Amino acid sequence: MSEDEKNLRFLESQLPLVSGSAFAEARRQTLAAGQSVLQTEGAVIYEVFPDGSRIERKRIEPPRHYAKGTMIELR
Repeated sequence: MSEDEKNLRFLESQLPLVSGSAFAEARRQTLAAGQSVLQTEGAVIYEVFPDGSRIERKRIEPPRHYAKGTMIELR
């Protein structure tokens, strides 16, 4: 495996951690600015407000769970 491939794999392995932190910070900043955010819990989308209250906005299909490495074809 080349050095470039090793570097790319390392960066890809860091993506879940970095993206999770970025989303959490964006959520925190949005609520601190007095705005609401949308979040899912199970098969429901909620609008969450800075005071912690929330309103159910929509019911959706429950999330699907896949084994690591599963290939999914998007259309």
